[in-house]
Amino acid sequence: MEATATPRVTASYLSSYIGRNVIVVGKVIQLRGEEATLDADGSINAHLNRDAHLSAGNGVQIIGKVNPDLSIKVLTSLDLGTGVDYNLANTVVEIAHQQRPMFFYE
Repeated sequence: MEATATPRVTASYLSSYIGRNVIVVGKVIQLRGEEATLDADGSINAHLNRDAHLSAGNGVQIIGKVNPDLSIKVLTSLDLGTGVDYNLANTVVEIAHQQRPMFFYE
């Protein structure tokens, strides 16, 4: 079995991961039907699956595939509630990308 990484990203990294799965922690800004707008150090449009039960204003962790238009097709989602430290989540992403050999299989 080949080892693959699911990198943590923010909006600014999406263009580097088109067609790949990523993990995003962000705040749910808007919900409309099967779509959500997230703030993850920038705006991300997420195409939700049926299992997604998100609340506007809450934090969320999503795992999904980055589409060519930089939206994300959500595979799994986890509502994180209101006590999310977004600065910490963004710092983890930055450190992971600065120290790639520690965090990614390439």
